[in-house]
Amino acid sequence: MNDPVPEQILQKSSGHQALPGRVVAVRGAVIDVQFPEDALPEIEEALSVIVDDEHTIIAEVQAHLDVTTIRAIAIEPTTGLRRGSTANRTSAPIMVPVGDAVLGRLLGVTGNIADGGAALPPDTPRWPIHRKPLPFADQQGATDLFMTGIKAIDLLTPLARGGKAAMFGGAGVGKTVLVMELIHAMVSGYQGISIFAGVGERSREGHELLLDMRQSGVIDRTVLVYGQMNEPPGARWRVPMTALTMAEYFRDEDHRNVLLLMDNVFRFVQAGAEISGLLGRLPSRVGYQPTLASEVAALQERIASVGDAAVTSVQAVYVPADDFTDPAVTTIAAHADSIVVLSRNMAAEGMYPAIDPIASSSVLLDPLIVGQEHTEIAIAVRGAIERYRELQDVIALLGVEELGAEDRRNVTRARLLQSFLTQPFTVTQAFTDTPGRSVSLAETIAGCRAILGGECDKWQQRSLYMVGNLDEARAKEAAS
Repeated sequence: MNDPVPEQILQKSSGHQALPGRVVAVRGAVIDVQFPEDALPEIEEALSVIVDDEHTIIAEVQAHLDVTTIRAIAIEPTTGLRRGSTANRTSAPIMVPVGDAVLGRLLGVTGNIADGGAALPPDTPRWPIHRKPLPFADQQGATDLFMTGIKAIDLLTPLARGGKAAMFGGAGVGKTVLVMELIHAMVSGYQGISIFAGVGERSREGHELLLDMRQSGVIDRTVLVYGQMNEPPGARWRVPMTALTMAEYFRDEDHRNVLLLMDNVFRFVQAGAEISGLLGRLPSRVGYQPTLASEVAALQERIASVGDAAVTSVQAVYVPADDFTDPAVTTIAAHADSIVVLSRNMAAEGMYPAIDPIASSSVLLDPLIVGQEHTEIAIAVRGAIERYRELQDVIALLGVEELGAEDRRNVTRARLLQSFLTQPFTVTQAFTDTPGRSVSLAETIAGCRAILGGECDKWQQRSLYMVGNLDEARAKEAAS
């Protein structure tokens, strides 16, 4: 049985009981409900629809069809729902539990317990999932670096504390593994709250993450919120809002830093497209919903820092058919401070993490923020790898020997740099039997500077492959 809707929300603001409605049509996740003319619920208001004596479902109002009828989207499965069922107004949006009580728990989109544990205390505060973003004047710019211990990210696409980072990649190039590694890398040295939103994720991934969190001892500072693949589109559409509301509570009420991880934001867009189709809206570009930009903005604009507390967001984004011009991809990218692009070609070559040093970017890679040395080394690394890619066709046709001396030297160093930017991950240790490595930014810059300066020109490429810092590579070279 679902958690009951709090009694105080079932009352209208004036204090009297809101008049119920009657379900007049059910089409999958779409429910049409008729209300008395003076009791029409507002857009985005939650309805509690009675399926039978022991079961109710939550639906969210999406449209007014006429003066007495609304169209709502069910957040939960509508199995067993029929015409004539009663729908009660809540006179509020969907309300979800927030605060210390949700720490260490696995929750659904409406705040229902999904980990088989005890129910939340009855005095747990609840906040609406629809909230206005912070006024621009109250927001703080994000310039403090968020260190991850991952060489390619810290050097080429530094993340901002209180910023938004998006990781773009097609199917099977390592987005989820990278997000999982970021969780492992950050929870040990990061003293804030971590909130993970699984949007349209597989059940297996949710179980694995929950198990990992418990074994690593960080579950007490983590909240897991899931709207899984097998749930209705309404659940997948609203689960990021649920996670974000919990993050805002810790930021605004407890003044604590929050790390918000979302996997996968594309499925949030996809669920919105399903909802749009169910509501009968005409599709826009490439079949996406006409409200794509406003839906993404409603989510992204709420991720902000205020005063001494920041919400830092790391989002995985699936790229359909590896098409980076897809409207969903470009719309999400417009809101990100740091863009990490995962390359299928690099993944095919075994260069993990498969972060493309040319396509990835960050607004923080500026001498005024990260310093002159960091910026110069990052630009030099990019330049060497870009020149190597330009020469690849010539190398394939004629061989490296036909290049000039400078180009040959550049190719050697670019290959060494690509190998050095690979790194074994903690989350893959069970499969590779190689312990994960975390590398400081200073060690990463020192290693790249040595390679660019020619110190490693005579080294074998495999000595730099899947190592941590340059000292480890030097020992590997000496042993070979």
